[in-house]
Amino acid sequence: MIDLIAAPAALPPGERIYAVGDIHGCLDRLVALHEAIAEDIVGRPVARTTLVHLGDYVDRGADSAQAIDWLINRPPVPADEIFNLMGNHEYMMLSALAGADKQAPDVWLTNGGADSLLSWGISRTVPPAGWAERIPRQHLLFLRDLPVSRRIGPYLFVHAGIRPGVPLDQQTRHDMMWIREPFLSSRADHGAVVVHGHTPKREPVVLPNRIAIDTGAVLGGDLTCVVLEADTLGFLTS
Repeated sequence: MIDLIAAPAALPPGERIYAVGDIHGCLDRLVALHEAIAEDIVGRPVARTTLVHLGDYVDRGADSAQAIDWLINRPPVPADEIFNLMGNHEYMMLSALAGADKQAPDVWLTNGGADSLLSWGISRTVPPAGWAERIPRQHLLFLRDLPVSRRIGPYLFVHAGIRPGVPLDQQTRHDMMWIREPFLSSRADHGAVVVHGHTPKREPVVLPNRIAIDTGAVLGGDLTCVVLEADTLGFLTS
């Protein structure tokens, strides 16, 4: 049973959203969390359910390739819609594979990219120019097609956050994938409650203008899902 508390916004009756924080190659945690979500949907039926993953599927954990494959093949969650957003680690990976920026491969490697390469069976002896051809095309297309945000009612789902004072329809892709400050310390009304990951904390953060759910799964913490329904919220973890 989920312990529910007051949410900073309200969804229409009959609608429920599940949003999952940073996965970072923790496939076992992701599978367990999806099982918990599926069980909750079956045990507490509602007219419409949406599942959102907030990005950072790759790097640092052991199973980046496997996590991508799991998401591509649609998790066994009976949600009406599933949305997968792009995180800064997917962006770093794509930049490294593109080859346009000579520094991008080293940036990616030092931020967990070496673990991701290993999950695709790519040796560190393979030069960057040979990485993309060793990754399944379906995986590359999945990563390249990821959007950076999703607005659902009073909530805006992004990986990192937004820039305070900038209208939501004018936010940059870079900010939505990378920003920390001044977003994290802002108490401004952003025009939507921002649900995000990117900055790990021991526990979820719930404020009037944002909900943070990166609880450091790859660092030994939980993989967290926030459950939003009506004017309440609760959490599932694995």
